[in-house]
Amino acid sequence: MFDAYSGYRLFSRLVLYLLSCLLLGLVFGHVLEVLCLGAFLMLAWHYRQLMRLNYWLWKDRRLTPPQGSGSWEGVFNGIYRLQGKNRKRISQLAGLLGRFRQGAEALPDAAVVLDSSLNILWCNKLAQLMLGLVWPQDNGQRVDNLIRHPDFSSYLKKGHFQEPLELPSPVSEKRLLELRLMAYGDRQLLLIARDITRVRQLEGMRKDFVANVSHELKTPLTVLQGYLEMMESMADAKDPNLKALQLMQQQTGRMQSMVEQLLMLSRIEDAAEINLENVVDMNKMLAVLRTEAEALSRGRYQLTFEFDGQLDVHGNELQLRSACSNLISNAIRYTEPGGTIVISWKKVATGAMFSVKDSGIGIPPQHIARLTERFYRVDSARSRQTGGSGLGLAIVKHALSHHHSELLVMSEPGKGSTFSFVIPQHLLALSPK
Repeated sequence: MFDAYSGYRLFSRLVLYLLSCLLLGLVFGHVLEVLCLGAFLMLAWHYRQLMRLNYWLWKDRRLTPPQGSGSWEGVFNGIYRLQGKNRKRISQLAGLLGRFRQGAEALPDAAVVLDSSLNILWCNKLAQLMLGLVWPQDNGQRVDNLIRHPDFSSYLKKGHFQEPLELPSPVSEKRLLELRLMAYGDRQLLLIARDITRVRQLEGMRKDFVANVSHELKTPLTVLQGYLEMMESMADAKDPNLKALQLMQQQTGRMQSMVEQLLMLSRIEDAAEINLENVVDMNKMLAVLRTEAEALSRGRYQLTFEFDGQLDVHGNELQLRSACSNLISNAIRYTEPGGTIVISWKKVATGAMFSVKDSGIGIPPQHIARLTERFYRVDSARSRQTGGSGLGLAIVKHALSHHHSELLVMSEPGKGSTFSFVIPQHLLALSPK
């Protein structure tokens, strides 16, 4: 059954058979008749082998092909050999598929494989628990027919899957899911669903804690500062406690500033959406920012203002002003006296850009990615000296996210920094002034 194909052997058998027919024809004196009879018998034999193969392919239930002989031996042996290769390949693919499914079942997230028409090809057990799918009954069903949520249907219709989608679980509305769709393979999609209920609960608890603590600290700090001011005014110039009172007054003011920033950050975070129909008069707001910058500078810095008064935007004036004010105050705080600060508001190709460029100390590259984290400071000692709280850029980040923008930072140690953001084109409201 395992003899290899040999063309020489087949040719030798054919020649031997024809010579035998020729000799037999010479013996009986009928060469042509014997040769024709031999050819007919060979044709009949080949037709019988062909019928055996056809019967095995279509009707026989045996897995192995029939035993062949002669020139058909190589054919049947080749089929058996191909069967062995296919069985081995199928076994390898089955093992690979089994490992893939085991890995997919071990994922901490729900996974659903979809084809190009959004029909379900496969899902793991977590998808059945979190999304309410039933496997294998839901095989071939469109996923939006089973997850019937308007936001999910709109998400699929848009076809832009760069951002995740949050929606309640079809199984329980108390459970919040984050869905992501990723393209892979031959026009297939992978739907990943993650349970973020606990994360959102912790975020809510954190926000409530910060807001409540900040609110509770505000009153005692105000009382403490009032008494310190009274004691400082009553103290004699030679009083040894005067320096201590001034230091206490300074630190109380710093704590009050931090509480105010925490309350501002909480208000911005709680405002999930802002009214983008309101038009912010940037000319008026920039005039206020200019006055504040000059007051903070007190003539110690070279301030340059490059404002385009014709560019108004849609958004929240309080949040935009807070973001711009924090960027300006940071530039003044971290620039040595005599340095230059350029504050600009101008039109760019993608919208309108606000930027603050300084000649300050600069920021090492390893710190730039973490600048917008709460209470993160590049230099804690310097921040305490300058009164920094580590909350300013966190406020900027959240305020800009409500205006479809993000903070851009370019800095080089010893050569200064540039903080900027771009309000996108669709939020611009060109002023008729």
